[in-house]
Amino acid sequence: MLPRKPLFPGIIELNFQAGEVLGCNVFLVYDADQWLLVDIGYEETVDDYVELIRQLDFPFSQCKTLVATHADVDHVQGLAKAKQMLRTSVTAHPAAVATLEAGDRLKTMAEIEAQELHLDMPKVTIEHQVNDGDIITVGDLEIEVWHTPGHTDSQLSFRVGDVLLSGDNIYRDGCIGAIDAHHGSDIGAFVRSLERIRNSDVKWLAPSHGPIFRNDPDLLDRTIQRVRGYLQMADFGTLAESWPLMDQWHDEVAAGTMPEGLQPPSA
Repeated sequence: MLPRKPLFPGIIELNFQAGEVLGCNVFLVYDADQWLLVDIGYEETVDDYVELIRQLDFPFSQCKTLVATHADVDHVQGLAKAKQMLRTSVTAHPAAVATLEAGDRLKTMAEIEAQELHLDMPKVTIEHQVNDGDIITVGDLEIEVWHTPGHTDSQLSFRVGDVLLSGDNIYRDGCIGAIDAHHGSDIGAFVRSLERIRNSDVKWLAPSHGPIFRNDPDLLDRTIQRVRGYLQMADFGTLAESWPLMDQWHDEVAAGTMPEGLQPPSA
């Protein structure tokens, strides 16, 4: 058996435990013999994770559920395989259910034609739905569910004491989860989710990618200001609320304003 290397009491991150990054962060949350997984990653790494869990001496029969932070392929492609191997259930936000049960390759970002990305997205039945404020129990441990939309409409975070398993909301370098209309991004909702994290008394953020780090209000402030600016940027297309440049253009056209430094040609 392998010695367990929990990052916090009752929380093991399986890549850190394995000593190598196999994919997105996969959190094993446990109390006594009962345990669950938050995310599972790609299908090709499921065998490695399951074998690691076996070597850590967690009884497969005591796996309470597999929880999806959201429905992006890099987090959930392996759900169907892991569910079968562990003979357990799957838990997700209501907004992720149709996507996961249909194996929707577009909304999960498994299919991106322009980049020649063509991944399988196995269908999986969702037995349990959770929303903001729900409590998931593992033994005597309570996991508080936060709905933190923005990256996707189904994005969940999970509070365990002073730790927030924060999904793709924010990473240690101030980056955030990709904003893309195809998987249900919402910039305004993203700002509100980041503000919630910043204003909370959570001490540690354990994201779905990259290292765990302290909840730093200054870092969150800088990110919030940047993301708020996206609401008025054409870069984000239909996800932006407005494009002030076009208002200026309408005014200039109506007034016949020439470009700065350019004189009208002689008649």
